[in-house]
Amino acid sequence: MAEAVKLICATCGQANRVPAARLAEGPKCGSCGDPLVTGKVAELDLAGHDKLTRGDELPLIVDYWAPWCGPCRMMAPEFAKAAQALKGRARFAKIDTQDHPAVSQRLGIRGIPLLILWHKGREVARLPGARPAAEIEAFVRSKAGAAV
Repeated sequence: MAEAVKLICATCGQANRVPAARLAEGPKCGSCGDPLVTGKVAELDLAGHDKLTRGDELPLIVDYWAPWCGPCRMMAPEFAKAAQALKGRARFAKIDTQDHPAVSQRLGIRGIPLLILWHKGREVARLPGARPAAEIEAFVRSKAGAAV
């Protein structure tokens, strides 16, 4: 049997098992039908954040940001470029810390923008500050190791 990867749907929160060899084929959620691997940045609420960070087996990098933060807004297009470049090897998401302050308190976030790389339910590494796409990609590749 081919190795399967558990992916949590960013839309409905359903867990899905996808053969690793088929990640590039655009798998869809078995429950809601939305794409699971898009190369785009998913916007999360607190419940979605918790489900994805705890359950996803593909490396997940989350941008902790706020709409009033200039560097956060400047980095958004670079984060989207990195998401497209790593499509099928890592998933990208963001959560608004102004709308969801509990996530900042729980994770001890003192400044934004902050990128946190998650893999198989564990925090792997943090990268503070606004970064260009190439640096975000290099960070994910170096910290996620063989998974990317």
